[in-house]
Amino acid sequence: MESVVTEDKAKPGRDRTLVDIPKKASPGQGVIVKPVVNAIGILRYLAHKGAPERAADIARHLEINPSTCFNILRTLVSEDVVDFNPLSKTYSAGLGLARLAEQLVTQGQRVQLALPFMRELAIERGITVTLWRRLGNDRIVLVSSESSPTDLHIYMPIGQRLPILMGASGRLFIGQMNLSEDDLRAEFAGIRWARPLSFEEYLDQVHLAQHCGWAVDDGYFSEGVLAIAAPVCDSAQNIAYTVSAVMIRSQHGDTEARIRVLGESLRELGKRLESVLF
Repeated sequence: MESVVTEDKAKPGRDRTLVDIPKKASPGQGVIVKPVVNAIGILRYLAHKGAPERAADIARHLEINPSTCFNILRTLVSEDVVDFNPLSKTYSAGLGLARLAEQLVTQGQRVQLALPFMRELAIERGITVTLWRRLGNDRIVLVSSESSPTDLHIYMPIGQRLPILMGASGRLFIGQMNLSEDDLRAEFAGIRWARPLSFEEYLDQVHLAQHCGWAVDDGYFSEGVLAIAAPVCDSAQNIAYTVSAVMIRSQHGDTEARIRVLGESLRELGKRLESVLF
């Protein structure tokens, strides 16, 4: 855990725009999949053009093999991100592309709407409040963080990714993944904890989190750091996010009582965030 206390050149006669052929990858960027690059170039071109275009014109402008361009366009049509007019034989940006962009923008805006609620609890309790999102079956990512401006707090960089088992949030996500004990044990074996933690102890903590509605990591993720997390569920009642309180353990007396109070406060905050995020 990282934490701190506190274009190709244009041919003569052609006017290139940002929707033209993408730049070549620089060394170290990894493998570039050409069909994906071409597909994105087509989408950019159609979105920028704002008018229907024939496949041959798109291929000529983007310097894509006509047959390849046609096959990519057919695929994009099947995925509803490009529309095809059978009468004029032209293609245009589809409604599905607009919906995809809208969903991405809306998600970011909704996370921003969650910040005042997180900030309120951070100030009230003198803690750092973080929002984590699940990424597939093996990772979680930090998407937002709010801290009390008047208290010593823990800093964690936005975008930080962790194995899904780790932290208080991990105990919540794992509890809803329905992994077999053997699979969970195998995942657990690959985790390095800050202090000793047996698989049986971890499993008990997962079950306790399911019972209480919030989870605790008491120095196992990062020594001396106490984290408490509650779920934020989507409309299908799947845990999509977790909201977590993070603090330096030694600064907080009567810890067991404080954990219970914070756990319930986070559970209530999680419910409030559900109405904002979904």
